[in-house]
Amino acid sequence: MKKQIVFFAVCLLLFVAPFFAGADIYKYVDKHGRTHLTDRPAHDGYKRLVKTWKGWQEAEAKVGGGSKNRARYEPTIARAAKSNRVPPALLHAVITAESSYDSDAISKAGAVGLMQLMPATAARYGVRNRRDPVANVQGGTRYLRDLLNMFDNDLVLALAAYNAGENAVISHGRKIPPYKETQTYVRRVLQYYNDYKKHM
Repeated sequence: MKKQIVFFAVCLLLFVAPFFAGADIYKYVDKHGRTHLTDRPAHDGYKRLVKTWKGWQEAEAKVGGGSKNRARYEPTIARAAKSNRVPPALLHAVITAESSYDSDAISKAGAVGLMQLMPATAARYGVRNRRDPVANVQGGTRYLRDLLNMFDNDLVLALAAYNAGENAVISHGRKIPPYKETQTYVRRVLQYYNDYKKHM
């Protein structure tokens, strides 16, 4: 019976995933073993899912929590932050929102790694292997630093550009583009950033 439930949940996830494009997917298994999927979790029992080359998996990162991947990549993030003059808490916030510290994470658009680099961005910053955590974080941090410079250290616009591209921000009058995904992304990263600053 349990195998049937798991099989049904996997099939259901594959079926509904396209309908959640652009939104986070959360999973909750109730006391009867039934799996619930939503983009609007009703309580803390829901776990966010990330897509990796291994398939859909639960994200393990928690702000201020004890993610083993967060601890593993802490030195890499600290070095990238220092060399690019970006607050470590900000990098942690971006990585939490982008990949939940999963270096194998792959977005529906083809972005890869901890900082979800697209092929063009990776090439622009000399990142040959987007799955290499060190190269990925360095490339993503350099891009974020350039965006901060481009938008006069306006963090909101830099984050919007990291999500939607700098041209989208510029073409909309140097404002957050009217994309729900981008607006949600900016709010989420800012919240993570504020939370991380309390713990760092």
